[in-house]
Amino acid sequence: MYQSIPEAPEEAASFFSDSFAKIKNEIAKTVVGQKDVVDQLLISLFSRGHCVLVGVPGLAKTLLIQTLAETLNLSFSRIQFTPDLMPGDITGTEVIEDDKETGKKAFKFIKGPIFANIVLADEINRTPPKTQAALLEGMQEYNVTASGQTFNLDRPFFVLATQNPIEQEGTYPLPEAQLDRFMFNIWLDYPLFDEEKQIVNQTTSPRDVKINSVLEKDQILDIQKMVREVPLPDHVLDKTVKLVTQSRPNTEHAPDFVNKYLSWGAGPRASQYLVLGAKTRALSQGRYNVEMEDIEALAVPVLRHRIVTNYAAEAEGLSTVDIIHKLAKNI
Repeated sequence: MYQSIPEAPEEAASFFSDSFAKIKNEIAKTVVGQKDVVDQLLISLFSRGHCVLVGVPGLAKTLLIQTLAETLNLSFSRIQFTPDLMPGDITGTEVIEDDKETGKKAFKFIKGPIFANIVLADEINRTPPKTQAALLEGMQEYNVTASGQTFNLDRPFFVLATQNPIEQEGTYPLPEAQLDRFMFNIWLDYPLFDEEKQIVNQTTSPRDVKINSVLEKDQILDIQKMVREVPLPDHVLDKTVKLVTQSRPNTEHAPDFVNKYLSWGAGPRASQYLVLGAKTRALSQGRYNVEMEDIEALAVPVLRHRIVTNYAAEAEGLSTVDIIHKLAKNI
């Protein structure tokens, strides 16, 4: 029997904070380390966002998202993106079926793997843009249009797209406009020495792990709604918008280092996702108020794929993360 979410804001925040911690504990049963990654994935999901996860093979990306789906009692599907994958392989296709009652033939739509609560788009940059774009309508509109018909996707709906940062030959990098639809760009690092010892020990020994479900679908939807009801102080809103607008070169708000090192800055979606993520992060810590600390903690995953450095930055060895830290200090 699941506990209903309390109506009082402070009690609701406490309930979500407890649930957030329980989810992380369940995930930790199978995934070693990667605490920041897990935090950001959960914040994105409860904010109604989507994520791009960049990491080398073998870092438990699939295991992580499978465990997340199991912990939240949600349906899960995995799509392996390849150069010959077609849009219909994602959204679904129509087939001809015999109607046993009338004896006539009729078209029937067979739903594709996008019809799940959590979708893992594995190595999304290995498929051409027309197939990558098959995810866009679902991510933005929560429905799929096929053969002139519109099919609603079951909510909550969360897309985690992965990319391999090593091999770029024969790949199709996501266009900036498509990347902008993802709330976070998360980089997955190699595990620490002790963590890797634990991983090897767990995966090479007989071990039966039971994952417990923490939340149900309706509770997740209620939490997603509650996130938007968290009040945002004016000074936090001002500084958040200032952080984003200062990332745009050759504008009145841009500092000198932005004009020198950036070709493009972040759009309005960055401000929206910073605020939504900060609200979710505050709730996850049992607070019903947003602080600048929440904004600063999420600045890198929100802005990393939304600003573009130029040759001057590359020549001086400056990455987008370095520029984001400079912007945060400038605020």
